[in-house]
Amino acid sequence: MSRQVLIIDDDAELGVMLTEYLGGEALAVRHVTDGEGGLAAVRAHPPDAIVLDVMLPDMSGFDVLRSIRAASQVPVIMLTARGEDTDRIIGLELGADDYLAKPFNPRELAARLRAVLRRTTGESTDQPVGNVAAGALELDPRSRRATLKGELLRLTGAEFAILERLLVDPGAIVSRELLAEHALGRRLTPYDRSIDTHVSRLRTKLGPLNSGEPRIQSQRGRGYRYVPEAS
Repeated sequence: MSRQVLIIDDDAELGVMLTEYLGGEALAVRHVTDGEGGLAAVRAHPPDAIVLDVMLPDMSGFDVLRSIRAASQVPVIMLTARGEDTDRIIGLELGADDYLAKPFNPRELAARLRAVLRRTTGESTDQPVGNVAAGALELDPRSRRATLKGELLRLTGAEFAILERLLVDPGAIVSRELLAEHALGRRLTPYDRSIDTHVSRLRTKLGPLNSGEPRIQSQRGRGYRYVPEAS
């Protein structure tokens, strides 16, 4: 069955072009041109992924994203104006999985969609076999569920993928480049802070160690590592 993609963008011509192009990539596309219509479409027929423009005629794409994240962790790719770094950071901080600057090549969007959809089905090439755990944190790659001290964590696909990669070898440093390949399915571009923003959200959701230090620690110029709670 084709994976369902919802595009929320007021550009009718872009919607037609993407519907045709992504249809050729075995993706079933629905296109709505405003935020309220997008939220209604999400409620009526939850998609497998969403492509969401920041600029909409009736409400901000950020407000749409907030409403989506209040109820769902469906993968969301934000469309931003080229050069608007602030929009990209805000989108990631609100829970977007990735972003793409307009104008863009539809082939690049298709690649980003394939990456987020692979994550939701656990099709990563270096996915651990079976559950992985580090202290009180446990991940189930098959169901994409993460629990800390028995409590369910509400993680986006990108956040789960970053944590999954860090737990392959708890305590070992993983470069930002490797995390991007695993979590975003792409290479980092110059000045790209996507991984850092996702890690910042993860730190907040995980909370600190008993010592007060963050569970995910950074090594300047090298990357990040997950530090299990001392027994």
